[in-house]
Formats: sequence, C-alpha cells, structure tokens
Amino acid sequence: MPQAKRKTRSGTDPEAAWFGFRHVRPEDKAGLVREVFTSVAGRYDLMNDLMSGGLHRLWKDRLVAIMHPKAGDIILDVAGGTGDVALRCLKRTDHKAKITVCDINPAMLKEGRAKMMDHGILSGIEWVTGNAEELPLPSRSVDIYSIAFGLRNVTHIDKALSEAARVLKPGGRFYCLEFSPGVRHELKPLYDRYCLSVLPWIGEFVAKDRDAYRYLAESIQKFPDQPALAKRMEKAGLTQVKWLNLTGGVAVIHEGWRV
Repeated sequence: MPQAKRKTRSGTDPEAAWFGFRHVRPEDKAGLVREVFTSVAGRYDLMNDLMSGGLHRLWKDRLVAIMHPKAGDIILDVAGGTGDVALRCLKRTDHKAKITVCDINPAMLKEGRAKMMDHGILSGIEWVTGNAEELPLPSRSVDIYSIAFGLRNVTHIDKALSEAARVLKPGGRFYCLEFSPGVRHELKPLYDRYCLSVLPWIGEFVAKDRDAYRYLAESIQKFPDQPALAKRMEKAGLTQVKWLNLTGGVAVIHEGWRV
C-alpha cells in the first residue's frame, strides 16, 4: 500500500497519517501515541530489556560516548522518558552539565523522576512536558540535542528536526538513536518476523498490552531508512550528517551539526 503524503511547512511527512500500519488523521496521532506510552510507562524499561535482549543499554552507552558531553554543556534529551540517556550524560560529566529531559508524556516523566531518586539523584536534571514539534525552549540555547527511540513516534518528523535545528546553538550537535527498517539484507526477514510477531506477544505477556507493542513494532517499518533520514536532517538545516549502524542496522545513530 502506498504511503499517504501530507504537506507541512517543513516538507513532506509521509508518516503523519500512519499509526503503525493503521491509517489515522494526523491530528489524532499524537494522542494515540500518548496513550501507548501511558499504558506501558510502568514497564517500559523492563520491556526494552526484553525486546532488545538488553542491547538497548549498550546502544545508549555508545550514543552517549559519541555525544561526548562535557561539564558545562547544555543538553536537551527529547522524548527522554525514563531518563536513560540523561542519567548517562550526568554521570559522564560528573554532574556538571545542565540537562533537560523533555517528553510529551507525563507518565514517562514520572517514571524518570522515580528512577533518578532510586539512583540518589535529586538535582541536575530538569523535567519538562513538551512536544518535539514545538519545543518549550528558546532558539540557539542548547549545545547537544539527543532523541533516543522517540523520533519515529513524532507525527511530523520534519517539523521535529527543524525544531532541533532551531534550539541548537551554532556549532551545536544533534544525535538520534532509533530502530531502523534498513537492517542488513540477510537479517531483514528474521528481523521483520521478530518485530511483527514476537514483540506484540512479549507486550501482551509482560505489559498486558499487545496493541501498544504491535504499534511500536509497526512504527519501525514506517520510519525512514538511514539515507532518507539523513536527507531530511539536511533539509532541516543540519550539516555534516552521518550515521552509524549498530547490530547490523537494527539500531542507528544519526549525527548532524548546526552551523
């Protein structure tokens, strides 16, 4: 089935009319995504471990190593939910970076705050409810923008990328860690079967929500592959764009600079 196309002021967003494989009105998609993450928030970290066999932890370690945050950096982690990336950045900078976690879902932010308390961290991270498409931050105010496993859930990806470019300072850096449909050719049949058959079953068994994890699996298939996302980053105003495949392209880190 051909993808529906929707024009926005940021360009063409083919994902805007899709909630997984289900065709929806773009204006309804954010609410549907919010419901998914409200449903799974309490078991989100456990599900990530089960879905990825624990690999998401190594991928996030690699992401933050590439980000190389330093003391004094102003870091924005969008769709940061339960705080995995923020926690790694805080530790790497010896608690001397200014970190904001911005997520559209209050339930995910609640889980993130609780996690930090479990780690004995009571300060150093600001938790903000906000949409990646309309960030509640001033222009040219951020040194590092990161988004891990969140961009594919945004209604208008091009608009979110433009917002990332807007809030980054000149010389600021953008990083996206995301699942990708662009896995190595020999892995793709097994990978697709795992995503579309096994993940919903795990979601039903562990999180008691098969539909939520069916959406999460289907959303990977609708996400742009590596070259397509790179082109859209460049169109949004990011330069020196490159990507790094992890685990045969199951996950990918895209990087770009704001000039």
